[in-house]
Amino acid sequence: MISLWWAATWVFDADPFFVPAPPDVVEAFTRLPTYLLEQAQVTLLETLVGYGLATVSAILLAILLAASRTIERMTFPTIAGINAIPKVALAPLFLVWVGFGPETKVLMALLLCFFPILVSTMAGLSSTPSDLGEMSRSLSASWWQTFVKVRLPWALPQLFVGLKVATALAIIGAIIGEVINPDKGLGSVIVSSVQTADTPMAFAALTLLAIMGAALFYAVAALERVLVPWARAISS
Repeated sequence: MISLWWAATWVFDADPFFVPAPPDVVEAFTRLPTYLLEQAQVTLLETLVGYGLATVSAILLAILLAASRTIERMTFPTIAGINAIPKVALAPLFLVWVGFGPETKVLMALLLCFFPILVSTMAGLSSTPSDLGEMSRSLSASWWQTFVKVRLPWALPQLFVGLKVATALAIIGAIIGEVINPDKGLGSVIVSSVQTADTPMAFAALTLLAIMGAALFYAVAALERVLVPWARAISS
């Protein structure tokens, strides 16, 4: 992909103001490497905090909804309606409600990755085969024993699907917050680079975001292999 990108900028003689070549991006990074890495650290921290809070809250809510069919029917339409609200439209409101600190970025990261984790966890908890449920009842297992030993392990592969999807969404949420309030983070680097017509610097920030997203995705994938080694055997 980098070779095709480089070749396209050479063939079409692209102006670096519009599409910088890879050497232009490398040069922009070498201009301010410490600054860019510090801003990447800010964005990464906001992303991880929002992602962690979303994971815990979404799993707990999914367990609550899965425990009672009545509660699920009462609350899931409201959850679906909230999920349909454009998250970008909430960013200015978060500035009013919680101020101009890092809380806004964390909330945006939490909001964007909360619903995929919730939906995937609920899908996993509700897809337990009936024969496994009958087996647990025949062994006189309590609801909690059935949940811990049967439903939750069965739901883990589906849960990790949502966790892997949410890694990119958490970064997007943090960047939305930083663009709305560009004081720190890679989002603020992109905003300031556009304002100063320094497109290679913006591409350098985007490259760091891409690396960050890939690293988080494969970190969750590695955790899945450790915690759910039998999922690959079932899927294959």
